[in-house]
Amino acid sequence: MVEEYDLVLKNCRVKGKGERVTIAIKDRRIAQISESLVRGKEEIDVEGRLVLPAFMNMHTHLDSALTLGRPRYNESGTLWEGIRIWGELKRELTKEDILTRVEKVAKWCVATGTLWVRTNADCTLESLVTVKALLEAKNKLSELLDIQVTAFPQDGILTDPKHPELLEKALELGADNVGLIPHNEWTREEGVKSIEIAFELAKKYDRRIDGHIDETDDPSSRYLEVVASRAVKQGWIGKVAAGHVTASHSWDAAYRYRILDLLKRAGVTIVANPLVNVHLQGRFDQYPKRRGMAPLKQFAHNGVNVALGHDDIMDPWYPLGIGSMIQVLFMAVHLDQWTGINELSQSFELITHNASKCWGNEKEYGIEVGKRANLLVMNAKSELDVLREVGLPLYVVKDGTIVAKNLDRRFSEVLYNGRWEKLSFF
Repeated sequence: MVEEYDLVLKNCRVKGKGERVTIAIKDRRIAQISESLVRGKEEIDVEGRLVLPAFMNMHTHLDSALTLGRPRYNESGTLWEGIRIWGELKRELTKEDILTRVEKVAKWCVATGTLWVRTNADCTLESLVTVKALLEAKNKLSELLDIQVTAFPQDGILTDPKHPELLEKALELGADNVGLIPHNEWTREEGVKSIEIAFELAKKYDRRIDGHIDETDDPSSRYLEVVASRAVKQGWIGKVAAGHVTASHSWDAAYRYRILDLLKRAGVTIVANPLVNVHLQGRFDQYPKRRGMAPLKQFAHNGVNVALGHDDIMDPWYPLGIGSMIQVLFMAVHLDQWTGINELSQSFELITHNASKCWGNEKEYGIEVGKRANLLVMNAKSELDVLREVGLPLYVVKDGTIVAKNLDRRFSEVLYNGRWEKLSFF
């Protein structure tokens, strides 16, 4: 008797798997990758198109998404005006408002091929409304995508005596990661102390750390070395993500080189956010203007794990975006000149396998027999063509089920609550 699979993708191009292979899926997992012809309840001939692991967005702010213009626009384009605007807005937010916006953006993410999103939740409000809303969204939207919530003290841990307690309460509510923002503390000493507090809480609640680190053009901001040192000394190796690290593009080259071995030893993942970094940084420069992104290629070539995030989507810090990690990667390869032919192909690791190491699901991630079937059928035959077009996947497969389709250029379709919905990005 011939075994019948749940979903069969025929004539797939998969990196390292040969010219064209068949991917057979059963019980939510990849059951077979071969050149054999097999039967499936649903069969799709992808006609030689590229199949990739679904994308991962390792740094974003879903609580602020789609708030552009509320209560006003960021006319200076600076990080600091964005923080001030958010400070005005967040006091008026309701859980219902946040959930409505997050649901819309989650569908955008899935339609563009992202099935894992790590989001920050501002935990400096006494109500913790953003934390509660994003934890509810995590459960509500689990059929669409996986969400991790980082308890993020946007205004700093030590800038208010209530903030350490609120950060801990966010973890008690179920936040997945401990956040921090040492460069936004009032002094260097308090920045270092905030890192110590974050590690204490991470150990107490057995959480990973995901901080905004050195998100400034100021070359004297050097908290990354402190974070990496604490990771080694506290035994938190491989459990720390350092977001942005934009100051590293302004560091002295000898200093940057000196800490590479420490970063590698600590297993710190550098998570750059190219779209928003290049938009926010260099605002105080005349010309030439700094590109505003950590030197990812230098980090990667010296054994440091690097990944990417979208960061903001139409909010006080960034007026654009549809949640597409291909747009993020497109910007990254230009900013860091990651544009050799082999480099372009390898750059997809920044939104796939490298990100998986940081998330902590690498044992379940990827296109291998036995792993969860989370796949993208791209409308291209190579990574180069994916980046050239900056297009959408034809099919998005989550745990063996097709959850999004982009077969008509006029609209996307997303499967939600058992029904197919037409989706636009407006």
